[in-house]
Amino acid sequence: MTTQSEPGHDRPDPSLDAIMSERRQLINLAYRLLGSLAEAEDAVQETYARWYAMSARQQDAIESPGAWLTTVAGRICLNQLRSARARRETYVGEWIPEPLPERTEWISVRPGGATVDPADRVTLDESVNLAFLVVLESMTPAERVAFVLHDVFRYSFAEVAEIVGRTPAACRQLASSARRRIRAAQPSATPAAQRAGIVRDFKQAWEAKDIDALIGLLDPDATAIADGGGLAITFLHPIEGGEQIAHAWVEIARRRPGNMTLLERTVNGQPGLVAQQDGVTVSVFAFEVEGDRIKHIWVVRNPEKLRRWTTG
Repeated sequence: MTTQSEPGHDRPDPSLDAIMSERRQLINLAYRLLGSLAEAEDAVQETYARWYAMSARQQDAIESPGAWLTTVAGRICLNQLRSARARRETYVGEWIPEPLPERTEWISVRPGGATVDPADRVTLDESVNLAFLVVLESMTPAERVAFVLHDVFRYSFAEVAEIVGRTPAACRQLASSARRRIRAAQPSATPAAQRAGIVRDFKQAWEAKDIDALIGLLDPDATAIADGGGLAITFLHPIEGGEQIAHAWVEIARRRPGNMTLLERTVNGQPGLVAQQDGVTVSVFAFEVEGDRIKHIWVVRNPEKLRRWTTG
């Protein structure tokens, strides 16, 4: 398998810097495969642990260390996806992928005071917007891995087959099935400035508790889903229908503490909102806009998924 960058390919004994330079690529891949930056970091750490568990002779025998690291990371992620399905059956409420802030707003300190490696920062593009990641969650583990590796990272099906453990033809079918799911869920294109304006209007209507304005901004068949993970209070089941969501959001506004501030922020590269209490981010809101209406709202309140947003 080839990678987009293969430092060390011309040297029989790759240096530490050459091996570690693959880290950003691996983090970007693992986040798209798992939907969780914490799990992606664990997968990449395990990948490097396996590399350094080999003897120098075994490492020297590997023609392309970058390709080896990608293959191992992909297999680790595939195994995690398979086990995640069982774990999420016991998850409290709905599970939403971990939201990411704009790079300029990325908190650079981990809990405990350790500095975040810049390589941990995920490149934000269309393949990480929350709507896209939610569709990936509906796929089988093999479909997700085949699609992300081939359609997002441009690996050949022969290379994908090494990771998934199926034939190239089978991997082609997996990616094709995944592609159909993406197309079926993809909303009509709305210009970025228009999306940002709709989210801004939603924020203003919400703060004003203007239920009619909220209804006008929401698709009649809109859905709102929240993820508290049992660690934060939120609604456990999806709210369906624009009117129902509008009423729920007005009720949230009425109960909102006086020290809570609502801010416009970029969420996974798309216009979104965050709620801060005493400067600490306690909720992140991501939106899918179709035409001139909001079709989906995702609310993440699980504090374990908000660590990149706040040091509190």
